[in-house]
Parts: sequence; C-alpha cells; structure tokens
Amino acid sequence: MAENVRKEGPATPPKPPISDWDRIAAFSEFKDLLAAKAKFIVPATVFFIIYYFALPVSVGYFPELMKTQVLGVLNLAYLFALSQFFVAWGIAFLYVRKASQFDKQGKAILDRLAKEKGEEK
Repeated sequence: MAENVRKEGPATPPKPPISDWDRIAAFSEFKDLLAAKAKFIVPATVFFIIYYFALPVSVGYFPELMKTQVLGVLNLAYLFALSQFFVAWGIAFLYVRKASQFDKQGKAILDRLAKEKGEEK
C-alpha cells in the first residue's frame, strides 16, 4: 500500500485566467480616469471639510464677529451655517456635471475591452 503514495513535490495551482477587471486596470485610459476623478474629488472634499469646520472654529475664536446681526435677527453664524447647505449642493451639482465626462471615459474603456475580447475569438 505504501507503494501507491506519490513522491512528487507539491502541486502548483494553475494560474487563474486574466479577468476583465485585470485587463481594465492595466489600461492607461483607466488610470487616466482614476486620476481625473481624484483631481476633482480630493480638492472638493478638502474644500468642504475646511468650509464645514470654519463655522465652529469661527464661533469659538471670533464669537463677537459671528454674533454680528446681518438680516434682522439673523447673525453671521446663522448665515454661515445656512450657506453650508448651498455649498454642498453646489459641489454636488459640479460633480454631476463632471461625472458625465467620467461616464464617457468609462464607456470608452468598456468599448476598448469589448473590441479586444472580440479580436481574441
């Protein structure tokens, strides 16, 4: 019975086939798309975080300035807080406009992948 035991080394697993995701990740167009998205998203996020925390910092360090009456009973702090909604909506609006460009880039990547897959067959 001991004669039936194989004395070969450990079997090496077969290489998995290259997936579509691996192909797409290798495309320079995909890397350009990621860079373009980061070029918009990172500064927009940093801007909004700074804008958002400017209110509590301003109220803490400049309370008299923030108490300044601007419109009737509304003071500068209330207007600043309200403006944060409009800033967030503005950033969202700009992103939606920019996303249409991202969608075009993504479609071009998928078209290239489909073309390459068609040539393989």
